[in-house]
Amino acid sequence: MQKSPVFLVAVMCGAEVLTMLGVFAFPALMPEFIELWELSNTEAGWVAGILLGSYALSVPVLVSLTDRIDARQVYMAGALITTLSLAGFSFFAIGFWSALFFRILGGVGLAATYMPGLRVLVDRYGERGQARAVAFYTASFSLGTACSFFVTGQLVAFVDWQAIHMIAALAAGAAAVLVLFTMQAVKPQVPDVATLLLDFRPVLRNREAMGYVLAYCVHSWELFAMRSWLVAFLVFSLTLQPAGSLSGLGWLTPTLVASLSAVVAMTTSIGGNELAELFGRRRMVYVSLISAGFMALFLGFLPALPYMVVIILVLIYAGLVQLDSATLTAGAVMVAEKGRRGATLGLHALIGFGGGALGPLVVGVVLDVSTDVGAPGDQIFPWGMGFASMGAVALLGPITFWLLRPKRA
Repeated sequence: MQKSPVFLVAVMCGAEVLTMLGVFAFPALMPEFIELWELSNTEAGWVAGILLGSYALSVPVLVSLTDRIDARQVYMAGALITTLSLAGFSFFAIGFWSALFFRILGGVGLAATYMPGLRVLVDRYGERGQARAVAFYTASFSLGTACSFFVTGQLVAFVDWQAIHMIAALAAGAAAVLVLFTMQAVKPQVPDVATLLLDFRPVLRNREAMGYVLAYCVHSWELFAMRSWLVAFLVFSLTLQPAGSLSGLGWLTPTLVASLSAVVAMTTSIGGNELAELFGRRRMVYVSLISAGFMALFLGFLPALPYMVVIILVLIYAGLVQLDSATLTAGAVMVAEKGRRGATLGLHALIGFGGGALGPLVVGVVLDVSTDVGAPGDQIFPWGMGFASMGAVALLGPITFWLLRPKRA
């Protein structure tokens, strides 16, 4: 029985949110873990970013497989791996190295669900309106982020971090069941010419596709660095607020603000794709990367501003960072060669999330180094430099995107 487009999008977006419930549990609880396990900022950055590094290394194989087998099979396996990683973190994580291991496993699970989930959707969706369906699905990554921060922030008042990770494990298992019973099996569209599983040479020769891939890399670097350190930054901002200035703002906890920032990001991601349809996809990429990059250069130096002002600035920044997310992925899908969507998305995710893995780690290193070289007792300077490092990378994106612009006929 043919499923309606709305049904397909709703199910896959819902499954995506379920598998992501535990992805940002560690960043949401980072201050607690830093104290509990006596982690340095660099070590915390490793644990936060390693999931994305594992994702980047495993996603080429897993997404390329969707050019050969039904993406639904890859997706369900990934949801089960995610379940195991979260349950393992709950029961066996006792410090830096054990946490690192289970976050690595979680990265493999994310690699087998996020982009393969997009293939599950587009392989069952008609050509008409496909870019909009891609936009809704990729924007739901931000919805999953928001739910991860929000649920973690709400549950921490009632249960410990072990129980939070077990709840997220059960949600990922539910996603596997949902996809199993709602998505019918399909045969993948194979390339016209046989290629090796990890032969990315045709994609590398696709100049326009590589422009989107490299722009996605710097976008992901900035995005995941911001998301990984946002709660810690807001906690620091709270310590700088004058006594009595937070009256009536107690409900705006750092995890709730992080959740709101992800909801804003989801909205701007969908809106950015709609604007791209009106004004041009490439133009929207330039606007987003440049505006977000410049804002990051100064945002980290402002945590001492009134807390509500800091929140507003954070929400604006989150919206700007995500403005081009759906546009970049939809662009890569649209310019991919026939039969090589899986390989294109695989390279897109490998390079993109490789940047996403480095971002949180680099910010952690910058925080530690800036603390050592800055004025004694100046805690604002390290945060300023940490955010500035995100902006500096983001501003490389428009340059690369312009250099790889399509050649005129």
